[in-house]
Amino acid sequence: MDIRKVKKLIELLDESGIAEIEITEGEESVRISRYSQHAPIAAPVAAPVAAPVAATVAAAAPATAPVAAVAPAEVEEDGYEVTSPMVGTCYAASSPGAAPYVQVGDRINEGDTLCIIEAMKMMNQIESDVSGVIKSIRIQNGEPVEFGQTLFVIDQRHGD
Repeated sequence: MDIRKVKKLIELLDESGIAEIEITEGEESVRISRYSQHAPIAAPVAAPVAAPVAATVAAAAPATAPVAAVAPAEVEEDGYEVTSPMVGTCYAASSPGAAPYVQVGDRINEGDTLCIIEAMKMMNQIESDVSGVIKSIRIQNGEPVEFGQTLFVIDQRHGD
């Protein structure tokens, strides 16, 4: 598809107030949207995770109480924190049916793949900068992640 056609579609989207447009020509297809397909429109408002978890504990059902009880302890964990280098969707395994790359208690080496972050349809492997043992996993499979968000905590005392 010609880049000029794509630019015209973007202009049409801006002028018309339409939220999304998709055009298919033969085997080629392009979709242009004002909003991200991976995150809800209100996602930036819900980005701070620590404060809302504490606020929801009082109103939450007993089923979510164990999750809320674990969150404050994780914040104070010491160890090497692996943070997200980008905004995207985090995947714990190479494919939906595959085993996760790492689990809590796994011994890892520097350079081992910990997870994949999908950003702009690109799959980016996140590798460990250190050797050690996975102390905690702070993300869930398929969860959107922010730049700088802690993904894993690694205990380096048990490395090498």
